[in-house]
Amino acid sequence: MLEETMTIRQMCDEFDVTPRTLRFYEAKELLFPVREGQKRLYSKRDRARLKLIMRGKRFGFSLEEIRQLLDLYYMDDSQETQLRETYLLAQKHLADMEAQRSELVEAIEELKTQMDWGAARLAKLDQPQKLTG
Repeated sequence: MLEETMTIRQMCDEFDVTPRTLRFYEAKELLFPVREGQKRLYSKRDRARLKLIMRGKRFGFSLEEIRQLLDLYYMDDSQETQLRETYLLAQKHLADMEAQRSELVEAIEELKTQMDWGAARLAKLDQPQKLTG
C-alpha cells in the first residue's frame, strides 16, 4: 500500500507554517521529505514529526532537544528511552515556565501599583487649583 504524501504547499496549509520553515526543519534533519525532481513530498512520518516539533517548540524545547528526542524513537526499546528522556526534559521546561509565570505575575502587580499611583497623581493635577489669599 502506498503511503499518502503531501506537497510542501499542503503541509504549509495543514500546519500553518511557511515553506521556509519546512526547508529549515529539513536542513536541521528534523524532516525527511522524498524528492521527486523539484518537488518535496512529505510522508505520514514527516507529518507526525512536524506535529511533535511544533508541540515541543510551544513547550520551550530547543530544536536540538526536539531532534534528539525524535531520534530516540528508533531505539529498539518500545520508545521507553524516548518517553523517559521526554519526561525529564518536560519537567525541566515546566519548572522554567512556572518560574517565568511567577515573575510575570509579580511584574503585572508592580505595574498595576505604579499605574494606580499615576492615576491618583493625574487626578490631583486635573483638579482646579484653589486660590489662597
